Amino acid sequence: MTSSATARPPVNWASAIVLTTTPIAAALLVPWYAFHFDFSIAAWVSFFVFLHLGGTSISAGYHRLWAHRAYEAHWSLRLLFMIFGTMTMQNSILIWASSHRTHHRHVDEVDGDPYAITRGFWFAHFGWMLRNYDTGKPDFSNANDLMNDRIVMFQHRHYLPLLLLTNIGFPLAVGWLAGDLWGVLLLGGLLRLVVSHHVTFLINSLCHVWGSRPYTDENSARDNTVLAVLTWGEGYHNYHHIFQYDYRNGVKWWQYDTSKWLIYSLSLVGLTWNLKRCSGFAIQKAQLTMQFKRTEQQIARQAATRTEVEALKARMTHEYEIFTASLQDWARVKEEWYTEKKVELLQKWREAAFHDRFREIEFRLKMQRRRLRALARYAATP
Repeated sequence: MTSSATARPPVNWASAIVLTTTPIAAALLVPWYAFHFDFSIAAWVSFFVFLHLGGTSISAGYHRLWAHRAYEAHWSLRLLFMIFGTMTMQNSILIWASSHRTHHRHVDEVDGDPYAITRGFWFAHFGWMLRNYDTGKPDFSNANDLMNDRIVMFQHRHYLPLLLLTNIGFPLAVGWLAGDLWGVLLLGGLLRLVVSHHVTFLINSLCHVWGSRPYTDENSARDNTVLAVLTWGEGYHNYHHIFQYDYRNGVKWWQYDTSKWLIYSLSLVGLTWNLKRCSGFAIQKAQLTMQFKRTEQQIARQAATRTEVEALKARMTHEYEIFTASLQDWARVKEEWYTEKKVELLQKWREAAFHDRFREIEFRLKMQRRRLRALARYAATP
């Protein structure tokens, strides 16, 4: 019997036409125009500015603000994200965010994930939009909060005119003002749209097959710095799939995540607030859990050739006991902290003492991660 996910449903003609004709048109018209007329500086500026505004609106707006509620934002910022998110032609906020929530809930499930990588690279990249698959049908039961958002619903109800205004009206206006109507239409309109589509689609496809998994191996999502640079920070996908409500994707200070920096910077002037962050302890715990898995696998591979395997296993057991003790200490300190809060006896000096204890446990975990890396390198030595 054929599952609902693998059946061949009717073609989604609107998506199919846009996704097949725009790359062909860009590949033919942009080189032809460049050869015969050349592009003005204004045309190239429109390409990069519109691309950046659209990409940021998808990353910081559609994704982190609306799909995951990782922070809250002023209406003016939400309005800008709505306008330039519409310009990317990736559907309304309501449909996009609802589908993305379904993806997180059923990631990699053939009959649940709208763009499951388990159905193939090209399906995850854009094939899921070419037909009306059951897994891709809008289901707003997980989006009641979005249906109460006036900006979201205004866009959803008037999506087509807003789409035409932003994708044709904006480039026409800029081209007319700059004196390069066709150049801006081709670069700031057509080429920008194609690039915007496919760098976003890479998160659903390439970022589920290429990269590292430092936080979890329970799903296909990967961390990929190259894709992070191309997608305004969205490439740290392994982290995102385990800590989806964190407003950061690149959790390390040095990781390239322009959306994170934008959201934080705007919080300093009151345009964003309630920025959600996963605790450092939970992050360290996830990383250590993965390190234990990989070190155990490395030791197992060496079992037939190394005489000191038992000693390595003993060290692993000892490290795991330390890890378990740290988890128990954390739980105990956290419970004490909550108890103090409940009885309203927590003074500032007392709270500082608890934070010191939390930091001490996090430092122990950090040192343990270093020891595990050294152990893994030793186990891998011939």
